[in-house]
Amino acid sequence: MELNRFEQEWGKKYPLSVRTWRENWAELATFYRYPVEMRRVMYTTNIIEVYHWQLRKATKGKSIFPNDEALTKMLYLPTMEVTRKWTMRVANWGQILGQLVICFEGG
Repeated sequence: MELNRFEQEWGKKYPLSVRTWRENWAELATFYRYPVEMRRVMYTTNIIEVYHWQLRKATKGKSIFPNDEALTKMLYLPTMEVTRKWTMRVANWGQILGQLVICFEGG
């Protein structure tokens, strides 16, 4: 019902978005089965984007690595630097943790 209402309100202005949502509704609807607090944690990607940016910055200009270990060593220091700054608490973490336990019981 909400998707139909969304289409009525925004379909003319954003037809491609509405079509994409309709075509992928089975996957998208899974996201909305989780509580709002859990969804907020799922779609907040700033931390991941900053981390990827740091890794790209570290490897910029270096297109070839002799082996996987060389690449791992190259990425180790930026990873340690970024994770040192990860001190921000997740709002409502206790509630979210309880919801995770309920949603993924035994898994």
